[in-house]
Amino acid sequence: MKTLIFYEKPGCIGNARQKAILVEAGFALDVRSILSARWTPEALRPYFGARSVPEWFNRTAPSIKRGEVNPDALDEAAALAAMVVDPLLIRRPLIEYNGNKMCGFDNYVQSEALGLPVPATGSEVCQSVNQLPCPPL
Repeated sequence: MKTLIFYEKPGCIGNARQKAILVEAGFALDVRSILSARWTPEALRPYFGARSVPEWFNRTAPSIKRGEVNPDALDEAAALAAMVVDPLLIRRPLIEYNGNKMCGFDNYVQSEALGLPVPATGSEVCQSVNQLPCPPL
C-alpha cells in the first residue's frame, strides 16, 4: 500500500474530503496536525516548490481576512516566518509522498504527483456544513 504524510487542520471538512479521496485511491495516510507540528522555515520551504509566495497561503486564514497579513506583499523569508508563528496561514494540506513535498490539494497534486484523477469539483475548498470557511482552532 502507498503511504503518504498528510498535514491537516484537525476538524476541517475540506481536509476530510481530501483524505477520503486518497483512501479511496488506495493510499494509507499518516495524518498529522499542521497546527501542532514544530515548523521551521527550512522545514516548510520544500512543500511550496516553484509556486509563487502568494500561492503558499491559505486565503481563509483569520489573520489574512482581518487584513493583518497580506500574502501579496511578503517575500519568501517574511512569508515563512509568518507561517512558523501562525500555521493557519499555510495552504493545506501539506503532503509528503515518495520523497516529494507539496502544498494544497489541487489538480497538479492529484494528476501529476499522486496519479489521481482530476475531480469535477474543487476538492481544495475548505467549507463547513454552512458553506463558510472552516473556523480557526
